[in-house]
Amino acid sequence: MSPRAGLSPSAVIDAALEIVDAQGHGALTLASVAARTGVATPSLYKHVAGLAELRALAGARVMSELAQELTDAVMGLSRDEAVSALLQTGRSYVVKHPHRYALMPLDALHHPLTADAGAKLINVLLAVLRGYGLRGAAAVHATRCMRVIMHGFASLEAAGGFGLPERLDDTYQQLIDMFVASLPKEKIR
Repeated sequence: MSPRAGLSPSAVIDAALEIVDAQGHGALTLASVAARTGVATPSLYKHVAGLAELRALAGARVMSELAQELTDAVMGLSRDEAVSALLQTGRSYVVKHPHRYALMPLDALHHPLTADAGAKLINVLLAVLRGYGLRGAAAVHATRCMRVIMHGFASLEAAGGFGLPERLDDTYQQLIDMFVASLPKEKIR
């Protein structure tokens, strides 16, 4: 195999995400990425240190994509509208890209390759919550609640975990409404 022109760490991550999107995160191996990029597996080590690093870098890319989508969704909105847009957009991303989403590490802030992307993602949530005056511990708790709503519901939905006949959109809106109702009505000073 001759090396593919233009192969870079970014192109390797692109190929990894293509594999994950098509076949699931379990199909991601260095051999599958090498085959997709047209190089021998050892050639990938010029771009990534191994499969663990590739998974971390792909997870960071996914977090950055999601952070950008969430940022775009909440731009110009505040408080309840921003929370709703953020949660709806997050759900949509997970349902649209369930395999890609599964690459996101559960605790991204404690890994050097994912910490920046994880912080970017969390900062979008924290920015929305600042509209309610939430800071410190209150903001952390509210961020965790938003994450649980979005991740839990969307992950179950993407996996086909809801078999009852009621509309999922209605259930999700109820969750959003319950969360919004728990937030301060007056901005905390």
